[in-house]
Amino acid sequence: MNRKILVIEDDPAGLRLVGYTLKKQGYEVITASNGLEGLKKAREEGPDLVILDLMLPGVDGFEICHRLRTEPQTARLPILVLSGKTGEADRDTALKVGANAYLVKPASPSEVIKQVESLLARKAAPGQHADDSSQSTRCSRQ
Repeated sequence: MNRKILVIEDDPAGLRLVGYTLKKQGYEVITASNGLEGLKKAREEGPDLVILDLMLPGVDGFEICHRLRTEPQTARLPILVLSGKTGEADRDTALKVGANAYLVKPASPSEVIKQVESLLARKAAPGQHADDSSQSTRCSRQ
């Protein structure tokens, strides 16, 4: 069974790179170019994981992350933030509103895959909760 990953990213080049990297590893990729579209697809498509940019048009990634956490059907969905925001305050805020892991762009494709696999494994492990952000507070390239 292919795992389904929703990538919410407004930069077409970044979206292509992440999408290509995930597809190459056998993941099914769903995309959204803004936060509201991403919320809708998260509800309708039932992804196994979300990769979320913070700097989105309209509703930003912090708010999208918060909304995903407050809705019962998406509350336990693993969220990997992949953002150009390099500040520790941004990372801390993302984790506080519900992100499970945080990578700074440009993250290497191998690092993205490593985080995706780690979050999906944690989601599948008995007794583990996908929303336990205390276990994945990584930030590369500070």
